[in-house]
Amino acid sequence: MIGLALIAVGGLLWFLSQFISIGRLPGDISFQKGNMTFYFPLATGLLLSLILTILLNLIGRR
Repeated sequence: MIGLALIAVGGLLWFLSQFISIGRLPGDISFQKGNMTFYFPLATGLLLSLILTILLNLIGRR
């Protein structure tokens, strides 16, 4: 169940990234050299962590 939920959330984030540039925040690290690209979404991960922490704390208090 957890795996399916993670796949669903990943698919939803991928779908939303087509309309909203959530994965291209200042602070995300991206290097491109030749045919290799390295991308580390540091700022995006921190923002999503903050949002999920707030949401889960609000849900958990009920």
